[in-house]
Amino acid sequence: MTTHKSEAPPTAAQQQPSTEEMVRANQANWDARTPVHVASEFYGLDGSRSAEDWFAPFEWTDLGDLTGRDVLHLQCHLGTETAAFAARGAAHTVGLDFSAAAVAEARRLAGEAGRDMEFVRSDVHRAVAALGGRRFDVIYTGKGALCYLPDLTAWAEIVSSLLRPGGTFYLVEFHPLLDALGPTPSPDRQQLRLHHDYLTGRGAIRSDTPCTYTDGPPVQGATTSYEWRHGLGEVISAVIGAGLTVELVRETELLPWKRFDSMVPSENGWWRLPPSEPIIPLLYALRAVKAQG
Repeated sequence: MTTHKSEAPPTAAQQQPSTEEMVRANQANWDARTPVHVASEFYGLDGSRSAEDWFAPFEWTDLGDLTGRDVLHLQCHLGTETAAFAARGAAHTVGLDFSAAAVAEARRLAGEAGRDMEFVRSDVHRAVAALGGRRFDVIYTGKGALCYLPDLTAWAEIVSSLLRPGGTFYLVEFHPLLDALGPTPSPDRQQLRLHHDYLTGRGAIRSDTPCTYTDGPPVQGATTSYEWRHGLGEVISAVIGAGLTVELVRETELLPWKRFDSMVPSENGWWRLPPSEPIIPLLYALRAVKAQG
């Protein structure tokens, strides 16, 4: 997951690193974030939160019965969500992430809980090789994942190649409108205004801050990261271009955590903007399938 504490588009005076250098910087940043996240109340790894907390009810409706299916969770971080697939009867559950620190913690947590899950360390761009050519019935990703991917066309091709014929790809991601919003102080309360790009086109956004999105101390070590904007049209077009058939797209006003101070609890324990604010999409879901044979 991601939030934006400090960001600025590159200027002509700044030397833009290569895409590979930016991906490596993100990997180092997530290695540095991991110990803060493990100890945080936000993730509740002490048992105060369950894997189900991170899912909206509509996700399970969209995914259907997972019993006996092989599930791959791309960009899984600590495996907090990955565990839910194993608990719901998946035959084999695999989480993949590029952070060595996160994968080590995910393996430790799964072992301590007695969960039969596999975690693989790999950049998603090298997932096909890292997984040894295996293919899956269900691939899940999202909630702060796509912003770390520079090329969605290449990403969607990788997803398609990892799916078995007839398999399901399911993405649940922060809406690009949410990423474009930022709070502006006002005399009585914060007001949300458009602060950031909705669409791609200006390259990666560089952030250099010790803050992460959880509670806890500042991040120690690598604090620089890069994010790419991806509009909804770009995402859908990439998935279709990879040969997958899009079956549904949802937009919802709900978030699994309190992004802005003004947000209020919803009936399912997630968060929404208060009734005084317009209803706008903060999260979206996309389900696509790979043709049989």
